[in-house]
Amino acid sequence: MEKLFNSFGIKVTEKQLELFDKYYRLLIEYNDKFNITAITEKNEVYLKHFVDSLLFVDKLNCENLIDIGSGGGFPAIPIKILKEDINVTLVEATGKKCEFLQAVVDNLNLNGVKVINGRAEDLAKREEFREKFDACSARAVARLNTLCEYCMPFVKVGGKFYAFKGNAEEEVLEAKNAVKILGGKIKSVFNCDLSGAVRTLVEIEKIEKTASKYPRGNGKERKNPL
Repeated sequence: MEKLFNSFGIKVTEKQLELFDKYYRLLIEYNDKFNITAITEKNEVYLKHFVDSLLFVDKLNCENLIDIGSGGGFPAIPIKILKEDINVTLVEATGKKCEFLQAVVDNLNLNGVKVINGRAEDLAKREEFREKFDACSARAVARLNTLCEYCMPFVKVGGKFYAFKGNAEEEVLEAKNAVKILGGKIKSVFNCDLSGAVRTLVEIEKIEKTASKYPRGNGKERKNPL
């Protein structure tokens, strides 16, 4: 699989390849019980989950990352494997997926990783999480205008929210109002080709504090986006 990573400019060590192999085997083992992903064929998992999580890894510059809606651990666990000095908090609302995530953390001996079973809209109201992280990531969770309300309250002023998307041109335009209301500005939009599919990283900088009423909760983020 080293050639696959290299073909996308992602440099991996032997140790990191071993960790990805363990990660893959755990994913398949737990997928039978917990239905974590519909993608199970090895090459497809490596391409559509591992590589996809790392296409923009060089754009991420942070010490303290919170990942919202972690699911199978993408993109945060692949990022942690490559950038082992980052402290990572994985937030996932489904208990069974949290069990899987903890098994990955334990089996891969990943230091500086916490798994939290909770909903972003609840955790963002708590002092120990609100505006305490220099970066937040999310992949395949919601449209960008909704996602910003879930994620930006966790980011400290001067930090970044990184939204991992497919072709996001329409979503970026749609989210401009939400980004402004929540105290951010769209700094950069990076695009990359993943075997014929457009992949996008939307980089949003936090320039002022998010008003305490956000996130609104009770599903308003999805039903009535900003």
